[in-house]
Amino acid sequence: MKVTKDTIILDVLKMDPKTAVLFMEIGMHCVGCPSASGETIEEACAAHAADADMLVRKINDYLDTK
Repeated sequence: MKVTKDTIILDVLKMDPKTAVLFMEIGMHCVGCPSASGETIEEACAAHAADADMLVRKINDYLDTK
C-alpha cells in the first residue's frame, strides 16, 4: 500500500512502527498522541510547517525497502 498525503498517521504507524522516526526527524515528536495520530500527513505537516510531499516520499521509500 502506498502512503499519500491523505493517509492517517496512525495507519502509517500500524504499517510499520519504525516510521515514527521519519515523523520525528521533521519535528513531529507527538506522533503517538491521540489527536496527532488521527490527522492526515498533510494536516500534520501543515501544523508543523513541514513538506508533506517530502515526508510521503521518505515514508514510501522506507516501506519499499521492506
